[in-house]
Amino acid sequence: MSSTTSTSQLQQKLSWLKENGHTGLLTQLQHGLEKEGLRVDLDKELAQTPHPEALGSALTHEHITTDYSEALLEFITPVFEQSSDALQFLADLHRYTYQNLDEELIWPASMPCHLLNESAIPIAHYGDSNVGKMKYIYRVGLENRYGKMMQTIAGIHYNVSMPTAFWPLLQRYSKNTGSLQEFRSASYFSLIRNFRRYSWLLMYLFGASPALCGSFLKGKQHTLETLSEGTLYLPYATSLRMSDLGYSNKAQADLNICFNHLATYASSLNRAIRTPYTPYEKLGVKVNGEYKQLNANVLQIENEYYSDIRPKRVTQSGEKPVHALIARGVEYIEVRNTDINPFLPLGMDQCQADFLDAFLLTCLLMEEREISTEECEQISENHQRVVTRGREPGLTLIKDDQHISLHQWGSDLLSEIQQTAALLDEANGCTRYSASVQAQQKKLDDPELTPSAQVLNAMRTQNLSHGEFVMQQAKLHRETLLSTPIDQAMQIKLAAMRGNSLQQQQDIEAADQKDFDSYLAEYMAN
Repeated sequence: MSSTTSTSQLQQKLSWLKENGHTGLLTQLQHGLEKEGLRVDLDKELAQTPHPEALGSALTHEHITTDYSEALLEFITPVFEQSSDALQFLADLHRYTYQNLDEELIWPASMPCHLLNESAIPIAHYGDSNVGKMKYIYRVGLENRYGKMMQTIAGIHYNVSMPTAFWPLLQRYSKNTGSLQEFRSASYFSLIRNFRRYSWLLMYLFGASPALCGSFLKGKQHTLETLSEGTLYLPYATSLRMSDLGYSNKAQADLNICFNHLATYASSLNRAIRTPYTPYEKLGVKVNGEYKQLNANVLQIENEYYSDIRPKRVTQSGEKPVHALIARGVEYIEVRNTDINPFLPLGMDQCQADFLDAFLLTCLLMEEREISTEECEQISENHQRVVTRGREPGLTLIKDDQHISLHQWGSDLLSEIQQTAALLDEANGCTRYSASVQAQQKKLDDPELTPSAQVLNAMRTQNLSHGEFVMQQAKLHRETLLSTPIDQAMQIKLAAMRGNSLQQQQDIEAADQKDFDSYLAEYMAN
């Protein structure tokens, strides 16, 4: 389908929303944020201390937990209609955490601090319950499959869904006579496909990891250049986090999931979590009484599949994510390709959130065509070019089997996104969505305005290594965040959640009736 047809479909749907008085629904988008951040000591080394008990239980706390490592904090906001409220909640989580971190700091970059070796990366612990043990062994499996270094990379997940009332209206407009659940899921998958086609633009505009500490690649072959002692980079890179240096996986390469349908997506994941993989079989599952992984399949669990965007559905107790999707359809989408911007206290700001809303809504309302195998390969090629060479003068990408300059294609996309932004402005009585698009056009016109260029410029002009630069920013952000008092009600709420979460963990541990082997076998059999 041509870009002209794509544009006309977008224009038609935007006109339909406006002419039928549906724009008010655009004020009810649902937003949630998840942000990771390593705890580091004042020597720029990964913290070796346990997850602070003052923050509560990493197993049961709703908003403050850990990801792969005991030192990798993860903040999770509730769902809000306004992205500004999610950002405010995230800021308060940072403030509360800093009140309880003593001499440690939160690393404000996607690529990690100096890492002595893999043994200096402690795997997260979640207590003695079966569910806690399973979370721990899953991470042991990640270590044995991919190594620990990759697991120290951090990012921001931006979660969005349309309001419930939107879907019946869009279904009637689309003259779709199937079930509402199937229509909603298919529409979200259309959004995901368009996101994958155009997410290279987000990498260019917001990628903020053009350099890394040399310790991350110690002893490994690579093609990076030396920026300064201990710092490696690529001159025109935007996001090394999203390159092959970050999350790459040979075992997953053959899954070829291009998100055309929920049924094929779910069956691909189901197959991967049930299909043995010879190298993992050789590794063994339980060896000499110790688990090396949860199983020897291509994926231990669905979350092991890495993608820059995921269809999601809140699960019920004990339910697998893929089963929740099959049973009740897609509920929201999770954007996973957002780097932590070292210049921003929260890693992202309101302008970026507004642009993401306009970008994602545009992806939803554009054409609904499937991704062929050939296009899937072109998408991967465009992604690789932008994350490693995105600011290279004259860089071209592949669109409909033709070469097109990144600047031209990016400008064309921003013209379409601007139409959506204008309607969001009208619905919300503001101008900030259009302003967010205009800010991105400036980055296209002048690559030096991109976060990736600014990171490199800051290191060069101040003669700083990657670690020195990020540590400098960490100290600045701590001061900035703590200069604004935490909301008093939030302070009380988080203090109560600390105690409640610790008690919940104890209750879960006390209630376990099965031995772990039986628990795991039962979970895997479902």
